[in-house]
Amino acid sequence: MRNEPGHDELDHVDDEHAPTRELLILYATETGNAQDCADYISRQCRRIAFRCRVVNVDTYSLPDLIEEPLVVFVLATTGSGVEPRSMTALWNTLLRSDLPEDLFEGLPFAVLGLGDSSYERFCWAAKLLSRRMNSLGATEICPRGEANEQDQLGIDEVLHPWTDTLLNTLLHLAPLPTGVEPVSQTKPPSRVVLEETTVDKLKNVVDPLSKDPRYYQARVKANERITASDWYQDVRHFEFEFQGDIKYDPGDVAIIHPVATNDDVDSFLEIVRWSDRADVPCVIRRHVEDQSLPDFLPQVSTLREIFTRYLDFNSVPRRNFFQYLRYFSEEELETEKLDDFLSPQGADELYEYCQKVRRTIKEVLTEFRNVRIPIDYIFDVFPPLRPRHFSIASSIQEHPHQVHLCIAIVKYRTKLKVPRRGVCTSYLAQLRPGDTLRIGFLKGLIRLPPSDGTPVICIGPGTGVAPMRALIEERVRRGAKGTNTLFFGCRSEAKDQHYGEQWRSLAESGALEYRTAFSRDGPEGVKRTYVQDRILEDSERIWQLVNDAEAWIYISGSSNKMPMAVKEAISKAAVEHGGYSEEAAKDYVNALLKEGRLMEECWS
Repeated sequence: MRNEPGHDELDHVDDEHAPTRELLILYATETGNAQDCADYISRQCRRIAFRCRVVNVDTYSLPDLIEEPLVVFVLATTGSGVEPRSMTALWNTLLRSDLPEDLFEGLPFAVLGLGDSSYERFCWAAKLLSRRMNSLGATEICPRGEANEQDQLGIDEVLHPWTDTLLNTLLHLAPLPTGVEPVSQTKPPSRVVLEETTVDKLKNVVDPLSKDPRYYQARVKANERITASDWYQDVRHFEFEFQGDIKYDPGDVAIIHPVATNDDVDSFLEIVRWSDRADVPCVIRRHVEDQSLPDFLPQVSTLREIFTRYLDFNSVPRRNFFQYLRYFSEEELETEKLDDFLSPQGADELYEYCQKVRRTIKEVLTEFRNVRIPIDYIFDVFPPLRPRHFSIASSIQEHPHQVHLCIAIVKYRTKLKVPRRGVCTSYLAQLRPGDTLRIGFLKGLIRLPPSDGTPVICIGPGTGVAPMRALIEERVRRGAKGTNTLFFGCRSEAKDQHYGEQWRSLAESGALEYRTAFSRDGPEGVKRTYVQDRILEDSERIWQLVNDAEAWIYISGSSNKMPMAVKEAISKAAVEHGGYSEEAAKDYVNALLKEGRLMEECWS
């Protein structure tokens, strides 16, 4: 967290705001973490008698912001410091030049940013929002929180102490009435109540995804491994076919909801001793209104269906999960262990037990066998089984009624005996031609240049080549006159060169300039070659394309050192062939980002 506004700033809060005991928590997210944090903040604020509303930004009426008594923003960051897509409408409104400087005068607000420090612009969207709200007259009542996925305990390392700071600030703004004390850390009420109902009610339930216009029924046409059979990584090419018309653009994203396997669900239900109730129909009734529930949840379901499609027991648990286990622990030794994990001194022990080895919720419950979780608390204890986003790897013009995806199947080892597996990629890996599922579409972070005469430079190592394939196929199909350049990197030319045959064919026809970097194919002890090295080799041509022909640049792939190294290579081209100083060259690349001529679609 940073050291900025504190209690000395509270003197600037308007009188009309100061006495309030109502709080709006607005969250914006791509993955769901911000939603979870907003729920946690809300639960803690209820302990000091604040009435909270937890609202997704994309369902919020933007003009109402002026009338709010107190606002907490929980904001994730995407791409190269970009706000989540759900935040774009609000952000564009806040950026209007005609807004008066006192628009939010005296409005108390706080910001919790969520990010990953492996990205160059860590928590950038939260920083920009904080600055803009201050410039419009609002008062930031406590230091901005900047939670880091790379911390030992992930975002919880900042979330919990930041929330404590927020509570102290709120009590300073609106003290509790005389004789009223803050509620201790006791078990909160459950989000829902599950009421048994008849089988007839279950028969009438319609899949909520079928009612959402963003989702379409798809049939699996192909599920092919495109890395060598003896290669360490299993990367698949998927083709999905749709009967009706679908629309998407290069750079857009496919949304897929994972489904747990029957065997996995059965073994989990046995561990928690719910097998005998697994197929009993239940009406899901809200008990606490300010806490969110999984998207697309039906009103009537069964425990089996809920843990197959809506709740995740295979993810690595966060600290709050262990707090709930502590509430429901019935055995002394387990209770003592949970107390150790939850103590300030136990953070390292919890990390070693859980995060470091990626121990799953199911595995934790296998060891804490005496914990008895009440059925009504399942939506509090278990996180939502969230949909996953995958960059589309095809052009709708080249493949009508189809979507192609390029996905690495997540499987790795830790010190634990059983390999760790990705929930969604494991689901996708077992799909066979003819299987059906629903797929949604989401606007992506990258887009084509407005003119087909503009050259493009695509840098997409590994599965980062997926959106580049969509973009290049689209431009080739349209007969774009500007040059298409692709820098692709992988470890082995023969083992994991994704779509290599297609790229070579396009290069032979003159439609593509194809540059490769195979980092493990060189002699032992020789410096490895990466995509940024190829860009340095081609620096004169790159400079001519970027500066003279105003080319657009796309970077996609892992968010580790690659995106920064690529931008540094472009900066060096500006120094060597444009006569820029090193500082001016960095400014030049940053200007490309601001103009939208350099776009990133990267992930950790």
